[in-house]
Amino acid sequence: MTLHFTKMNGAGNDFVLVDNRAGIMALDQAGIARLCDRHRGIGADGLLAVEPAEKGADFRMRYYNADGGEVEMCGNGARCFARFVNRLHEFALKSVTFETMAGVIGAEFLGDRVRLRMSEPHSLALNETLPVNERDLTIHSLNTGVPHAVVFVDDLETIDVRGDGAALRYHERFAPRGTNANFVRVTGSGRISIRTYERGVEDETLACGTGTVAGALIHHLLHGTPSPIDVLVRGGDTLTIGFAQTAGGAFTEVTLAGPGDFVFDGTVDV
Repeated sequence: MTLHFTKMNGAGNDFVLVDNRAGIMALDQAGIARLCDRHRGIGADGLLAVEPAEKGADFRMRYYNADGGEVEMCGNGARCFARFVNRLHEFALKSVTFETMAGVIGAEFLGDRVRLRMSEPHSLALNETLPVNERDLTIHSLNTGVPHAVVFVDDLETIDVRGDGAALRYHERFAPRGTNANFVRVTGSGRISIRTYERGVEDETLACGTGTVAGALIHHLLHGTPSPIDVLVRGGDTLTIGFAQTAGGAFTEVTLAGPGDFVFDGTVDV
């Protein structure tokens, strides 16, 4: 069959998007991995499919990593998904909701940027000491739709993102499904920079939306930095994380704002 697709990127995190509201796309894991292959396919960090909603939202978002495995959520992908859906409606929507495996996500359109209303984070753990590549690292972790480990560092240029990232991703502490690994540097008042090794891509990506949320929220917990927090990603864009907290300390009203850019449209035989 011939598959019509749109290529998009969110802060450098790139995706293949397809309209599957009619339910005609039936790709298996290997097929999705071929589409995402940067040498033999379209090339992307993941694939997003628009499907009819099942639980009362406007749409359903299916997200597959570059290895073809379906996962719960992708923040940068969700912004691209929202703009893609808006284009399907001739950019007439002011907001949209969509189901994910991590819960219902809301999005509002701010020109070329999208602000997501994220699901509530959970599974917080601070200040764990774990052996990583023959040394001990202080690890913080939080699930912001998908699991993330966060390490604060003094220098983002000299760290081994692939080596240490892979070691954390497959660490027994996060078995059996593994985790994404984020390395964060505090750069100023209300600002951090981040590099991320993504599970499923199995490499560093130029941005990870849910990773920026995890880094920002843990930065707040450790240093008291108020909302909003700006996060500079490897691709050069700045994402903005907003949040509130209950009297008991739980995070609520978590938002992620940033770009979702169209790159090109095309067709491919599958």
